[in-house]
Amino acid sequence: MKITKNMVAAVSYELEVEGNIADKSQPGAPLEYIQGFGMLLPKFEEYLEGKEPGDEVKFTLSAGEGYGEYDPSYKIDIPKTAFSVGGEIREDLLVVGNIIPMLNSQGQVVQGTVAEVGENSVAMDFNHPMAGKTLNFSVKVESVRAATEKELTEGLHGEFLPKEGGCHCNGGCKDGNCGGDCGCDGEGEGHHCHGEGEGHHCHGEGEGHCHGEGKGGCCCS
Repeated sequence: MKITKNMVAAVSYELEVEGNIADKSQPGAPLEYIQGFGMLLPKFEEYLEGKEPGDEVKFTLSAGEGYGEYDPSYKIDIPKTAFSVGGEIREDLLVVGNIIPMLNSQGQVVQGTVAEVGENSVAMDFNHPMAGKTLNFSVKVESVRAATEKELTEGLHGEFLPKEGGCHCNGGCKDGNCGGDCGCDGEGEGHHCHGEGEGHHCHGEGEGHCHGEGKGGCCCS
């Protein structure tokens, strides 16, 4: 079988960035995705279109074909008080390089990287970690099969199903304030409150804070 639209492809890969291995699949655990569903970078899927099990391909994606150019405006100073729980600042989270999920002005979860920690504020970088980078991929196709109807509807791991729980900010951000409470509706999938377990964390409950507006505006309770 060849990789075409609606086919499930399993691929092993290695990603080299600036001379270093930035990411790779683990032995015996290839990356699976449905071709044509936009689950991976469009150019990545384009290079694999028509390939068969056993095929190996190497290709390079420019920043524009990957995660976009680095945008300095996505680096935002946020008051340290925004990272408070029970009146105490979560200093353990404020470590340079740590990734903290936050909410933008549309109520969407965005990943922010701690870039700098000052006395009263934290510089959060909302660019993708690979923004501005040239991506060099080495990929081997391990298997190809047709997706089931359930997979086409729900995703390989239920990722197309509506999510319950997790972080929220009712009403989003407007005029420097959150239009509702920011917090957690239970644990949800991939989201945990107050450092429970692995994965994402919500910071406190109740009233939230808003930092900026538009694409950079983020709420963190």
